Amino acid sequence: MEPVTHFLTGACLGRSGFNRKTAYATLAMTLAAEAPDLDMLWGFRGPVSVFQHHRGITHTIWAAPVVGLVTTGFVWLVHRLRKKDPAIPPRWGLIWLFAMIAQLSHLLLDYTNNYGLRPFFPFDPHWYAWSIVFIFDPWMFLVLLSALVIPWILGLAEGEIGARKKPFRGRGWAIAALTFVLLWWGLRNAEHLHAMELVRTGSYTREPLLRVAAEPHMLDPFRWHALMETRDYYQTAAVQTLSDEVDTGANDIIYKPRVTPAVAAARQSYLGRVYLDWSQWPLTTDDGPVPAPGSNLLPLPAWHTVEFQDLRFGYTPLAAEAADPPHGSPLSGWVYVGPARAMEGMFMGGREQH
Repeated sequence: MEPVTHFLTGACLGRSGFNRKTAYATLAMTLAAEAPDLDMLWGFRGPVSVFQHHRGITHTIWAAPVVGLVTTGFVWLVHRLRKKDPAIPPRWGLIWLFAMIAQLSHLLLDYTNNYGLRPFFPFDPHWYAWSIVFIFDPWMFLVLLSALVIPWILGLAEGEIGARKKPFRGRGWAIAALTFVLLWWGLRNAEHLHAMELVRTGSYTREPLLRVAAEPHMLDPFRWHALMETRDYYQTAAVQTLSDEVDTGANDIIYKPRVTPAVAAARQSYLGRVYLDWSQWPLTTDDGPVPAPGSNLLPLPAWHTVEFQDLRFGYTPLAAEAADPPHGSPLSGWVYVGPARAMEGMFMGGREQH
């Protein structure tokens, strides 16, 4: 998930009752819930470097004690710098435990979306993805945010009328928000399975199906973007689970590109190896000597621009429809392959990997 949802989840966890056990529980859980994304600092070494290491070692179950310890150390420094003691004494062992729980909540949230994560890395490098919610879910975001903001507003109102301040305000709101998230996942999981079953049991391809997938709509849990693979092509479809409709057409067919010498060479490049290790629905095409988006380096006529895409993200998340054309979809990468299969440049997100 995107960072703010992680922060909000950690804060709601803290205020759901953990903050009654020790001081700084909410602070520690809020920080630890987002701490795994510090691996984005690999971006200073280039776009492919951050792509390689994001959701890596910091997003594993083995990292939970370390993240908890680092977070506890930071909270201890905050405690030392404060000029007054908190209302209840800090219990550092509990703060460490609660920070570990918050770090694991980060893993669970990331697992629910279609980008995936590697929770057992490096012993198991496999990417796992539940694919039931989009990377940003507005409904979860609003509910979690409301659970924190509404009690604060009510507290201001009570302060205006001179009411006695309540300790540990907002516990019920936080529990309600976390319960909503669990129920929301249950609904989306059921509709995801339904969408997959509709695609598997229908006759939407001219060739036997090899595998299928259903990618989530950002707003609507009853709309899905289906992917179907056959021997020669991919078929996409818009699925509406409420009405059991599967909408396909000739324009939703993507034929598997020919593996040219440039494509074969690009797959062995740094970007190619990292991308294909992550991608579950890769599409690699030889576009000829065309410039990569955002690149200041223009390819020479003898070069080939090889594009890497993942079909999971080749659609508009608000419409759950395939991009037209499917090139340049989010999380794409480009490799310039020169004569003698030399790598002349690698690009992701409008940046070059040096």
